[in-house]
Amino acid sequence: MLLALTHRSFAGRNNERLEFLGDAILNFVAGEALFDRFPLAREGQLSRLRARLVKGETLAVLARGFDLGDYLRLGSGELKSGGFRRESILADALEALIGAIYLDAGMDVARERVLAWLAGEFEGLTLVDTNKDPKTRLQEHLQSRGCELPRYEVVDIQGEPHCRTFFVECEVVLLNEKSRGQGVSRRIAEQVAAAAALIALGVENGND
Repeated sequence: MLLALTHRSFAGRNNERLEFLGDAILNFVAGEALFDRFPLAREGQLSRLRARLVKGETLAVLARGFDLGDYLRLGSGELKSGGFRRESILADALEALIGAIYLDAGMDVARERVLAWLAGEFEGLTLVDTNKDPKTRLQEHLQSRGCELPRYEVVDIQGEPHCRTFFVECEVVLLNEKSRGQGVSRRIAEQVAAAAALIALGVENGND
C-alpha cells in the first residue's frame, strides 16, 4: 500500500504501474455499474457518463475528501511546489490505491471500494443531459423561470479525516422542503442534493 502513495519524484520504484492497473479497474467497475444502472442507455451515453465518473477532477475531489495528499511520498521539489494539492497527482494516487487494493484483497473488495467512493457521483447521473451535472441543470431550470438560485449549506460532517461524509441541504424557492444529499466531499453532496431537488420539482424522475 505504501508503494501506491509513492510519487515518481520520491523514488525510482513508484506508483505508476499501480496507477495503470487501478485506472483499468476503475474504468471497468464504472462501466459495469453504468451498464446495470442504465439498461436502455446507448453506447455513446454510457461512454460520456463513464468519462464524467473517472475524470481527473472527480478523482482529485474524492482524494481530497479523505486527505490523501497528506499521506503522499513526494520528492523535495514536489513538496515545495505543493504537489500534494495538485489535481493530477491526487487523481493518479487514487488510481494507484485502487490497484493496490485489488492486488492485496481481490476484485470484489476493489469493486466495493470504488462503488462506495463513487456512490455520490452515481446518484447525480441521469440520461437527461449527460453533459451537465445536476447543479448546473438545477440552476438553469430555475433561471429559465426567473427564480432565485439554489442555496447549499453543509449541515454536518461525520467520520474520521480519511473517510469523511458531508451532509448538505439545498434550498429552492419552488419547494416547501429542502432537498438533502451526502457524499465523501462537499461537491458530491451538493450534486446529490441538486439531483434530489430536480426530482422533487418533477423535472427528472430519477430513472432516466
